[in-house]
Amino acid sequence: MCSRKTWVVMSLLCLTAIGVFYRSSWILSVYRDFFPPYNSSLCACDKCLMEYDPWFSELMGASPEPFLSPRNIISEETFNWWKRIQSERSSFSFYNTTVEKVFQMFPHSLNLMESSPDRCRTCAVVGNSGNLNGSHYGPLIDFHDVIIRINRGRIKGYEKDVGTRTTHRVMYPTSATNLDNTTHLLLFPFKTNDLQWLLKSFAPRQKTIADSGLKANKDLVMILSPAFMKYVHYVWLKRKGMYPSTGFMTLILSMHMCDEVSVFGFGADRYGNWDHYYEILKNKQLKTGNHGGNQEYAIIEKLYQQQKITFFKGW
Repeated sequence: MCSRKTWVVMSLLCLTAIGVFYRSSWILSVYRDFFPPYNSSLCACDKCLMEYDPWFSELMGASPEPFLSPRNIISEETFNWWKRIQSERSSFSFYNTTVEKVFQMFPHSLNLMESSPDRCRTCAVVGNSGNLNGSHYGPLIDFHDVIIRINRGRIKGYEKDVGTRTTHRVMYPTSATNLDNTTHLLLFPFKTNDLQWLLKSFAPRQKTIADSGLKANKDLVMILSPAFMKYVHYVWLKRKGMYPSTGFMTLILSMHMCDEVSVFGFGADRYGNWDHYYEILKNKQLKTGNHGGNQEYAIIEKLYQQQKITFFKGW
């Protein structure tokens, strides 16, 4: 027979086990209320970009609103960081006056849609690397819902490798190109003059045969916030390089726009050259300039390894 002492100890252990079971059940029920199970649908894709991951979720959670709008203005501290990118000489006051004029001309606020279990938004971010030559990625790129092209990335003559469709075109004044009536103009402003250029490009003027002004749909203009640029530089790149490249900022932006992101045309070609698929490289010593190209590429590789993006590196 068990001694009285043994019986008491066993009883206490049983009571403790029951208490732990009920406490665990309560904790689990609370956890399920606040955090959906892994296999719950955040979107209708096979794998949703925003599925929880400690590293990725922390980076994305630190993001400000990507686009400038009347309700999303920047601080003077952010302006002072931004003005150093291109040695901006204008004041914060002048910047704010210019932004007010921009909002008067472009009052439409194009909000980003949140993920939904009944929708799968796919993005193709098409860079301009020479590794696109001979890739035959064209049909695959065209299969995506949102296709973001960067600066002067050409289509005509390169359709087999880069596709034919464009939904968003990233540009700034020196890389501007005319757009059709259905393509979003995604302005990445690096100085106040870039915002003034936008105002002048859409200002009413007398049309002539010789008019070579920018052609684009005024209602589809989107302007990246300097605060988002700073966020990419500080949070993603840990201040490596003077400021992020246009391509890398486009990639980070795309992850706010879509549930699945595919990346094409980033990195050096097969010979290690950082060139464009539509140009003959003359300076083979050209690397990534003011940008932390190696750091950016390492992050793209990590996003791919963490299954947050699909990365197509060419052939």
